[in-house]
Amino acid sequence: MSTFDYRRPRNLGEMTELLGRDDAVVLAGGTDLLVALRHHKVRPALVVDLKSVAEVGHEIEADGRRLRIGGRVVMSQLTGNDHVNTHFPALGTAASVVGSVQIRNRATLAGNLCNASPAADTVPALLAYAATVTMSGPDGSRTVPVKEFFVGPGSTVLRHGEVVTEVELPIPTERVGSAFARVTRRRGVDLASVNLACALERSGRARFGFGAVGPTPLVAETTIDELADDAGWDRLLSVTSPISDVRAGADYRRAMLRVHSKRALQAASDQLGAM
Repeated sequence: MSTFDYRRPRNLGEMTELLGRDDAVVLAGGTDLLVALRHHKVRPALVVDLKSVAEVGHEIEADGRRLRIGGRVVMSQLTGNDHVNTHFPALGTAASVVGSVQIRNRATLAGNLCNASPAADTVPALLAYAATVTMSGPDGSRTVPVKEFFVGPGSTVLRHGEVVTEVELPIPTERVGSAFARVTRRRGVDLASVNLACALERSGRARFGFGAVGPTPLVAETTIDELADDAGWDRLLSVTSPISDVRAGADYRRAMLRVHSKRALQAASDQLGAM
């Protein structure tokens, strides 16, 4: 591991000034950064730790209209939060399978977004729930839908010096059933070969988030009626473009995507009916 300076700013102003340097990187949970440092994939001169930046919150708050998840909230907070489990259970389920227990106690939701892995487990749920991301940096704050946050593998719309300060999910005004599904090579700690989430409204409108089946996480909307035959499923899944890699073949991904999308829709429908 290369040597570097370490700073822990107290507010956004100090943080922005430090991140203005070209040789600075952000430390939030550190679960991805420390691996990159150890393998010399990044060689920063400065590591900027966000843990004392008050504006990058570490709490989950609900105000009746929205759920706000601070930029320092870790996965284990999501899995045990009543608001998440009541309104966004697929997100809690997704967070519960990220890495190991130790990883979940360190890895942040914001970091899972910023790492921009096409297979990030929490992102399909955020897409299905129509979440937004708020970023702050030298030019102030701005908010974009999660579906517009990703540019490519490992790449996002974050500008130089910006960090994610908050993820926001609109609390449904009517009942919504939802489910998360995931396929891996083995049980335990592994990246997904396919992951997805489905959110189903009582009106019959469904929103799916897909991961590991394209260069970025993907979202598609449809209705129960449109999924009455194979052609409807073909249209829904046409947004995806699975490839073959070390985790799975393209044909296997396509097959599992269809199977688990149907299962997730049924699970969401069953949940909706039980409410």
